[in-house]
Amino acid sequence: MENKINNVNLKSIQETINNAKSDPSILKKKIQIEGEWILDKKLDYQFKAEAKYGKGTAIFEIDSPTWMGGNDTRPGPMLYCIAGVASCFMSTFVTIASLNNIIFKSLKIRVECDINFSKVLELSNEPIIEEVNFFVDATALNASNEELQKIVEKAKSQCPAIYSLTNIIKTNVYLNKPSK
Repeated sequence: MENKINNVNLKSIQETINNAKSDPSILKKKIQIEGEWILDKKLDYQFKAEAKYGKGTAIFEIDSPTWMGGNDTRPGPMLYCIAGVASCFMSTFVTIASLNNIIFKSLKIRVECDINFSKVLELSNEPIIEEVNFFVDATALNASNEELQKIVEKAKSQCPAIYSLTNIIKTNVYLNKPSK
């Protein structure tokens, strides 16, 4: 029987923790997305990507806003990026809270950032994004705001997406290199 708090399967997480103690390599996962720029002018979006996950495949259709040469018919690349950051932070936050038996009555997030596309268009060398702000609206049935703030800080330090935003990560781009 599953032991869920806040739609988080605690039994599964505990099994993962126990297994990782004897084999830490099980926590290292490869994420791969394969995409293609759409050259067919009949389609009204610019990029299509496919990602496999545990029980299926997700298809992402992405388009730039008209002022950046797209058709504005699908979410743009940065909307997907920020949605990923928001969901990653919330997943980390609610998992930590659930492991501490905190039960939420409501839990929402808003993530905001200002994007400056002038560098993309070679008009300046200004930063593309200067800051990303997370606004968490959480009401717990059994925790104070002070306790929730501690969970927020812990989630901020443990969230993979926030880590990726705040640490230099080696990035390689290969032209015409065969895929693995």
